[in-house]
Amino acid sequence: MGLPSWEDKKLGTMKRAALWLVTVVGEGNSFTKEEVKQAFPGVSQADRRVRDLRDFGWRIDTNREDLTLSQNEQRFVFPGEPVWEPGKGTRPSTSITDTQRREILARDGHHCRSCGITAGETYPGTYVSAQLDIARRPVVRRDGSTTVENVAECNRCRVGGRGLTADLTGVLVRLQRLGGMDRKTLADWVAADAREFAEVERLWADYRTLPADARNAVREALALPPA
Repeated sequence: MGLPSWEDKKLGTMKRAALWLVTVVGEGNSFTKEEVKQAFPGVSQADRRVRDLRDFGWRIDTNREDLTLSQNEQRFVFPGEPVWEPGKGTRPSTSITDTQRREILARDGHHCRSCGITAGETYPGTYVSAQLDIARRPVVRRDGSTTVENVAECNRCRVGGRGLTADLTGVLVRLQRLGGMDRKTLADWVAADAREFAEVERLWADYRTLPADARNAVREALALPPA
């Protein structure tokens, strides 16, 4: 049985947008906001209806997730729930409002909770500026249940963190195993919501970025044999 026509206005904009992505854009291909407007002339917020598909398992990347895309482009990575079928695509939307987005960013200190970078700050060793957005993070609670909570993340960590589940119980168990000095150190970091890296830690991070010959020069300076 063939798919319905994406031009059938009886289906509603989100369902039509899903069919347009599948039959016109094609999986793995990119499209622009202007192309969305041209496909749905006179339809207000057609671009938002495309974004709504993410709530039904559709993977549609922007330049936050795919750095090869321009600011005006998106990529249809793969489809999710066939929202055009009867009984599908009717779950309540989990999209957040602009007000909620601002509140979450303010709550998280306007920095990425995974790596600590702030919006507009460049990633070390690059000319790429970070962008912050809201990621949905599954969290395993103490009773074993899983909730999905919103967290601020940068464009790089949002890509690398897909599929990541935060294990609160595991964190609390490991916390109980810490000795007095390590527990005090962690308490200071948590209280400040920041970690100051020691010089030796920064040196280690820089050493890890060096090519093999350069690493051997460091090993020689430390009176270690070549790797």
